Amino acid sequence: MTYQFTIVVPVYNEEDNLLRVESELLAYAKMATKVTKILFVNDGSKDKSQQIIEDICKRNPEFSFITFKENRGLSAAIKAGFDYTETELVGYIDSDLQTAPSDFNLLLEHIGENDLVTGVRANRKDSFVKNMSSKIANGIRRSFTHDGMDDTGCPLKVIKTDFAKRIPMFKGLHRFLPAMILLQNGTIKQIPVQHFPRLAGEAKFGVWNRLVGPLMDCFAYLWMKKKYINYEVAKQN
Repeated sequence: MTYQFTIVVPVYNEEDNLLRVESELLAYAKMATKVTKILFVNDGSKDKSQQIIEDICKRNPEFSFITFKENRGLSAAIKAGFDYTETELVGYIDSDLQTAPSDFNLLLEHIGENDLVTGVRANRKDSFVKNMSSKIANGIRRSFTHDGMDDTGCPLKVIKTDFAKRIPMFKGLHRFLPAMILLQNGTIKQIPVQHFPRLAGEAKFGVWNRLVGPLMDCFAYLWMKKKYINYEVAKQN
């Protein structure tokens, strides 16, 4: 089968969620507007996630995995997913499934004329503290990047793979994916998507991660923007 779209699923200690991930992504694959495969990136989980992932991949040809030797963080997991993607389009979704795989079809509607399409979580079902810290962090980030995005932390995105592979990722830069596409002179768009409460497992980010971390990352982004190399080949022999 010739796949067109790879969904990257970063995993860190999500044993209680993975069977639901399997069920919902299998259901999505049947209704997807692009022929879809799923790539788990196990970020050094210490629970039973790896065994569950291997079992899922054995019984479903649409699923595959890579596993880190040790925990390296969400940005590293996303970058590895991009690096190992061979389809023309790549997306990602968190394994907590607080966003709906079916909403990938909404994003795919707009990827033809854009290089990245990201979800915006409508009616977020998170705690007041989590919502407010995310809003503040997004406001800080927007003031640095001027990318016009309201919710770059939304874990539902679709990117043209050639753009995704050129993103020079470092820890924390997953929050700046739209801005990094703009650095490549690409085009971006945001689309409202559904949001749900976390049903199992534990959130991996606290207030510190959502506020202080993004502020420090903004300065890293400004440095990268100043140093970023961008070129187009006019002729080749």
